[in-house]
Amino acid sequence: MSSEPMRILITGGAGFVGSHLALSFRREKPDSAVIVLDNLKRRGSELALRRLAAGGVEFRHGDIRNPEDLTDIGGLDLLIECSAEPSVHAGLNGGERYLINTNLVGTINCLDHARRHDAAVVFLSTSRIYPIAPLRELPLVPTETRFVIPLSSAGPGWSARGITENFPLIGSRSLYGATKLCSELIIAEYVALYGLRAVINRCGVLTGPWQMGKIDQGFIVLWAARHLFGGALSYNGFGGHGLQVRDVLHIEDLYCLIRKQVAQIASHNGKVYNVGGGADCSVSLAELTQACVRYTGQHLVVGSQPHTNPVDIPYYVTDNAAVTAGAGWSPQISLPEILDDIFRWLRDHRSEVEAILK
Repeated sequence: MSSEPMRILITGGAGFVGSHLALSFRREKPDSAVIVLDNLKRRGSELALRRLAAGGVEFRHGDIRNPEDLTDIGGLDLLIECSAEPSVHAGLNGGERYLINTNLVGTINCLDHARRHDAAVVFLSTSRIYPIAPLRELPLVPTETRFVIPLSSAGPGWSARGITENFPLIGSRSLYGATKLCSELIIAEYVALYGLRAVINRCGVLTGPWQMGKIDQGFIVLWAARHLFGGALSYNGFGGHGLQVRDVLHIEDLYCLIRKQVAQIASHNGKVYNVGGGADCSVSLAELTQACVRYTGQHLVVGSQPHTNPVDIPYYVTDNAAVTAGAGWSPQISLPEILDDIFRWLRDHRSEVEAILK
């Protein structure tokens, strides 16, 4: 990364991802100005404000749906777009207007601001841009603890190594996934028409300390917290056995990738990468339960809801081959190390987070 001072804006910067990136950039580039913009809608985001202030990060209370809030910030060298309504369940029972206005209209406002100031853009997209039906049609084999793809099986954009950027995009993907994919398409047009410098990362499950986990976004922290603090858990969908699988990426590994991309933005301009923990850092809910029991000694009675939500998928593992080839990056933090980090944080900050996560 260049040693020259920069002016960096991180939208959604009081959230789990944004606050970690902001503090990391500020530590590594102490002569740079790091500003975060956040509307503090998500419960727990207010806890980031003290850490941001202590780390020398400037907080602005605002909303990317309002272009004026971006205009007030002024010139930039880099914009990292982390703001989003992040739940795949959003819009199922109302709230679709907030989802669309934040995840699509808000992103366009960010792109316009970056374009006016010739700032580079890192856009955090999601693995949920891939359609639901083809993911459900993967040849998954149930084992005692998880679904697996046989090593001999492969198809367009998928194999036992995971999902690549070439996975077919035809089909429904949830309103959340649709807004993020639409944003990707708009970014491609801004790159082609206006010379915007931008890179897109389709992130899988991100986790780490200070994530206020929910069942639909942040399940690793949620599972750990419920085992430590108490509370109900349930295996929902796909028979209710907890066999569904996700790969997991520690937030610090994501920061290491973004700093590489920012340092060589010209070589990544217009590129789209799948970014996740990969097959070696994947886990099922049943396996996660077993791991949490080992960490806490607490055997929770996990409920079972066989009915499958229409937006849920049984399996997603990232194939990182493209981003490894393009950026020389691969995940470094293993699942046991991720769980060590999360349980240490939960114990050290119990008084602050228990009421939110219990």
